[in-house]
Amino acid sequence: MAESSRQFENLLLRLIQLGKIAPASQVVFVDDGSRDKTWALIEEESEKRAHVAGIKLSRNRGHQNAVLAGLLWSSADIVITIDADLQDDINVIETMVDKYLQGNEIVYGVRNDRSSDSMFKRNSAVFFYKLLAWFGVDLIHNHADFRLMSRRIIDALREYKEVNLYLRGIVPLIGFKATTVEYVRKERFAGETKYPLKKMLKLAGEAITSFSTVPLQMITMLGFIVFALSLLVGAWVIWTALFTDRAVPGWASTVFPLTLLGGIQLLCLGVIGAYMGKIYGETKSRPRYFIERTVTSSPGQDVGRTTRASRVPDGECSSL
Repeated sequence: MAESSRQFENLLLRLIQLGKIAPASQVVFVDDGSRDKTWALIEEESEKRAHVAGIKLSRNRGHQNAVLAGLLWSSADIVITIDADLQDDINVIETMVDKYLQGNEIVYGVRNDRSSDSMFKRNSAVFFYKLLAWFGVDLIHNHADFRLMSRRIIDALREYKEVNLYLRGIVPLIGFKATTVEYVRKERFAGETKYPLKKMLKLAGEAITSFSTVPLQMITMLGFIVFALSLLVGAWVIWTALFTDRAVPGWASTVFPLTLLGGIQLLCLGVIGAYMGKIYGETKSRPRYFIERTVTSSPGQDVGRTTRASRVPDGECSSL
């Protein structure tokens, strides 16, 4: 936390000195309801550093809600979201600001080198992006949640009310002028990843079921295929029973349909259930998160709600 805070503030001060962002700009860390000493460290950094602020959620609401909380809390003209683990290259933030000054409303950070990731993570990421593209989900390849967004984009984001949140899919839907900057992903500076395989699979499920109806269409096609196969098997069973002496009474007409149709029905019910679960969650319209505490510093004034540019590293500890 201390090293992340130091590097973020040093970059912020340099950009302020260059006149690219306003003096009231700040770094905002988002604590996603962690149970360790994260919030105490954020308060400590806020006391020591004039441009550091923090938001603490009342409980863990997940990575995407933590990012959204920081985005909607900030009143900055532009906000850059980035993980606080320093794996994403913070030096490209200046390039992002330059792209914004050239008229871009969204600037995506895209990883052009993932050699620091394990082979499994690299291969699974490639498969994930190809799968979502096949399902028709509009994503930026090798982009996570390292991006710059203007105030107009954030205001537009407020109009998306869904509870099942997947920002990587929502932001491209907003439109407006966008561009990308490439960077090399580094080794994690400290700590352990908060995104094990279970959470990655859950995020993939959120992406597919939130933005694509292809699985439901596949069920329809599967139904037609099974129906056609059933007609063929039925014809074969009748032919075997009437014109040969090889048929075991009741075997074909009992075992094959039961095993085939039973497995297909369970699979289809599982996919339909996933979509129904999302509908259930959306109809309840429960709040996505609650902010328990905030902490701000004052570089000559209260920057907690009057910033001009912000940065939000996200995750278990996120920042704006």
